[in-house]
Amino acid sequence: MQESTATPPASAKSTEVTPKDIQLLVLDIDGTIAGTSNQVREPVKQAIRAAQAKGVKVAIATGRMFCSAVRFHQAVGSDLPLLAYQGALIKDVSTQQTLRHWPVSKETAHHLLDYFEQPELRSLLSVHFYINDQLYVRELTPETKIYAERSEVEPIVVGDLRRALTDEPTKVLALSDDTEVIERLFGGLRQRYTPAELYLTKSVATFFEATNPLVNKGIAVKYLTEEMLGLKAENVMTVGDNFNDLEMLEYAGVGVAMGDAPDDVKAIASWVAPSVELDGAAAAIEEFVL
Repeated sequence: MQESTATPPASAKSTEVTPKDIQLLVLDIDGTIAGTSNQVREPVKQAIRAAQAKGVKVAIATGRMFCSAVRFHQAVGSDLPLLAYQGALIKDVSTQQTLRHWPVSKETAHHLLDYFEQPELRSLLSVHFYINDQLYVRELTPETKIYAERSEVEPIVVGDLRRALTDEPTKVLALSDDTEVIERLFGGLRQRYTPAELYLTKSVATFFEATNPLVNKGIAVKYLTEEMLGLKAENVMTVGDNFNDLEMLEYAGVGVAMGDAPDDVKAIASWVAPSVELDGAAAAIEEFVL
């Protein structure tokens, strides 16, 4: 790992937190602890183990499906519940007990699908519904194949996604290789839905995601911190790389943005780490925990 020369951006929040204050470390997966290899690299694992040896608890907070995130939860040796789907599903890996599940209503899912299937959008988007930790798609597009391979899940092709809405979806995702399409989609739906009606975010520039309005990683991390562990925000360090990490970076005593993060994410961070390919998460742990 290259030595970090990262510093907080000029507009970043200041922090008086010292290493002894940090008792909980919450990590995003993609772009944070897993890069192009889709694995947690050894320097990051070593830094996490060193933090755990000091008594620091480690958790995963991800936009991924629960089933897709479990191997990363195991790779970092976490004994805490897994925060999946941006926190829409919080579940204990060892007991399989669901602690929280806040899905999107069927009515809202139908309305989103109507929006996605407008003539000017339909051919540009791959639409995913996540129901009971399974991935339902209308067709197997090249984008969906790449997504499924990285996520290590088997998509269920149903044609008309309305047929899958026998249960409420945990999350709705639309993806396109054209980032301008996602930007247009994001802007259009932000005008249609208030934050009290639907939580809208981008986990990467090509992924538009919608969840229950009570859901984001910040709310999930706060639940884990305060209700489950009896800690305070100042005892938490979070590390993430994109817009779906904003709320947990803002919540934590130390919020670290990865070097590849968008500028708006870096701007609210306590510190900016090197990129994922330079083991930035390890550098952050060394800086603030070790």
